[in-house]
Amino acid sequence: MAIIAREPESKFTPAPEGLHQAVCVDVHDLGIQTTPWGDKHKVLVIWQIDAAEESGKRFQVRKHYTLSLSEKANLRRDLECWRGRKFNPEELQGFDVEKLLGVNCQIQVVHNLTDEGKTYANVQAIVPFSSKMGPKLSPHDYTRLRDRARQQGNGAGPDITDDDIPF
Repeated sequence: MAIIAREPESKFTPAPEGLHQAVCVDVHDLGIQTTPWGDKHKVLVIWQIDAAEESGKRFQVRKHYTLSLSEKANLRRDLECWRGRKFNPEELQGFDVEKLLGVNCQIQVVHNLTDEGKTYANVQAIVPFSSKMGPKLSPHDYTRLRDRARQQGNGAGPDITDDDIPF
């Protein structure tokens, strides 16, 4: 009898478009990544927004950044918008991005359509949180990526070699 593998139907619902109150729930170090412009140190910033899925769980949006505060870096641009002010020369000597954890902001979410017809929610802009929006959000029902492996064990199974893979 044949065993057929298929691409599953996606049940993924992207975060809704618009301006949302958000809280930073994770900053994850992705290490050195190969890019068209050479090897770059990358980080992933994840926010929860004030909108919830049908299940009641908050939507999450994320954005990849090169870990740089150079004048043209997206991370610097977004952080300066988020903070509502430019970095001073002393701050440019080193900024701990983990200080973003638990910090509120407003995020502009836009939808982008891929050539395959899938819709993705992308962070277009980040602006400071306004107390006029009401109470701040706190992270809800979220475990940081670095802590998930510890909770589930180290994920290591039996060693698999090339001889064990049949194709």
